[in-house]
Amino acid sequence: MGFEALKLSPLSSSSAKSILLLSTAAAAAAKPSLTTLLPPRRLASCSTRPPPPRPAAASAAAAAAAPPRGLGWSSRPRRGFRGGVAVAMAAPGSVRKSEEEWRAVLSPEQFRILRLKGTEYPGTGEYDKFFEEGVYTCAGCGTPLYRSTTKFNSGCGWPAFYEGLPGAINCTPDPDGMRTEITCAACGGHLGHVFMGEGFPTPTDERHCVNSISLKFVPANSYPSQ
Repeated sequence: MGFEALKLSPLSSSSAKSILLLSTAAAAAAKPSLTTLLPPRRLASCSTRPPPPRPAAASAAAAAAAPPRGLGWSSRPRRGFRGGVAVAMAAPGSVRKSEEEWRAVLSPEQFRILRLKGTEYPGTGEYDKFFEEGVYTCAGCGTPLYRSTTKFNSGCGWPAFYEGLPGAINCTPDPDGMRTEITCAACGGHLGHVFMGEGFPTPTDERHCVNSISLKFVPANSYPSQ
């Protein structure tokens, strides 16, 4: 019995190129991309809203009240607060006043920060190093915003909280896109800014950096227990 030699004809250059391209595409499809390996970015817990258009007069007033250069602040899925204190919540957008009405009920410094989006100098606020048990409410309208159990010492010079009470806080990107502002959902009062992913050992790894003057502390014994 004999053997018959099989003669192979050489591949043309175009056929070889097609095989190489198909092999490369198959290898790329089998290799997971960087985006499939990375976890999705977690969003802050407050309600996110687009930045509203600002009139020229309001922009000029906000610029005058802007924090000194280099100062900044820094919010998780909404969850129920922990503890035995029952807190009544105001409906979003339920507190509406004219500029004159706000000036009549707020001090000049409260008006500058809450209504003109100003800020305190770091380390000067009443609640920066304050850690009593209770609830922090909006200094403008009295809406409960934060439980004292969510406050932590971030070292930033302003009161820091890792989450707010459910539905109490709105998040709005600053017009320049650099930071995210946090405001009282009931009256729109400026609280500060929220930062995420800074590595703090908290349940949310979020930092609500809030002006003390935007807050009013209510001791725990002022609320009825559940």
